[in-house]
Amino acid sequence: MLNNASFKEKKIMVVAAHPDDELLGLGATMHKLIHDLNAVVHVVILGEGLTSRSDNRSTEEWENELKLHRDNIYRAQKRIGYHSVSIYNFPDNRFDSAELLDLIKIVEKEKVAFRPEIIFTHHGGDLNIDHQRTFEAVITACRPMEQETVNCIISFETPSGTEWRASTDPKHFIPNLFVEVSEDNIEAKIAGMEEYQFERRNYPHPRSPESLRILAKYRGISVGCEFAEAFCVIRNVIR
Repeated sequence: MLNNASFKEKKIMVVAAHPDDELLGLGATMHKLIHDLNAVVHVVILGEGLTSRSDNRSTEEWENELKLHRDNIYRAQKRIGYHSVSIYNFPDNRFDSAELLDLIKIVEKEKVAFRPEIIFTHHGGDLNIDHQRTFEAVITACRPMEQETVNCIISFETPSGTEWRASTDPKHFIPNLFVEVSEDNIEAKIAGMEEYQFERRNYPHPRSPESLRILAKYRGISVGCEFAEAFCVIRNVIR
């Protein structure tokens, strides 16, 4: 059973596909775990997050925007207060063009350096191919071997990615873990999202401030509290 003690003073790694996914998925939860439970959080962002908006990928054409996007990561980090971040440059919405092994090696390298006890990552059934590949990389990098240090893997929902999966698809996000968060936690998440100049949207888009509040309220009332973020426990080993 996971509770506050399960996260208190733990080393937690968040593996996200794009800049802003770390906030969309668990921005409020990170803020709570860091400020209330003294967790140490390291974020890994695998993709650059922009170039799919052109017909052909050209990092040269997007050079200025990519620099600003990267700067926005650090501004968002300050809003949440997580301790460190590693940023990579896999092609946006083209993770299927990269070798899965290359993604796995990155996750393995980050694991060795940080030695997390808990990893949060994307739901494997998301519409976005980069989210799917990120999930696959984390699961593969955390094979349940004798010396594995990661005892818990948890997937998060990503508004505008998770809920857009086809209604007939069997891989829907079905949460089995809810983290109660405060209004301050939600406001920190929204403030962090607003730092992402290329990602913020107006209502009724799922990434708008209003929509993020509504989702937090919906997840909260579904378990009897005011605000919550929802997750799915993929693996939890009690040692």
